[in-house]
Amino acid sequence: MKTAVGRMDYPVDLEPDDNGTLLVTFPDVPGAITYGRDEAEALANAVDALETIFYALITDRREIPRPSPPRGRKTVSPSLLGSLKISVYRAMRERGWRKADLARAMSLNPRQIDRLLDLRHASTVAQLEQALAVCGKRLELDLRALRAAA
Repeated sequence: MKTAVGRMDYPVDLEPDDNGTLLVTFPDVPGAITYGRDEAEALANAVDALETIFYALITDRREIPRPSPPRGRKTVSPSLLGSLKISVYRAMRERGWRKADLARAMSLNPRQIDRLLDLRHASTVAQLEQALAVCGKRLELDLRALRAAA
């Protein structure tokens, strides 16, 4: 069985903007753009920008792009909960399922599936594990040490 949550480290480009801030763009995710007063704020804001675009893609039933190799760039990942929700969405698409199909498989109301896939809604891990299971997937966690600051 495949791992449900794959790597979601999206490379970012950080460029000084003309107003003293840092502009953040994602080479793999057109439309995901944000900024910050410094690198730490820019990267923190980048998580929100990434999840906002991904939620729009889910709402529009479009493919969520996979990240390319970082090639020396900084990376940003969705939150853990966001990563789980994205994994559920990808698992649904692999099966050719719509939200209604997942709702039937989980014996849930379609509104509950909307919340389950809403990256801003605080779903439970148990619900997301159940959704992955009905899609033929299981959750595996990979705990890694943080990279030392350069």
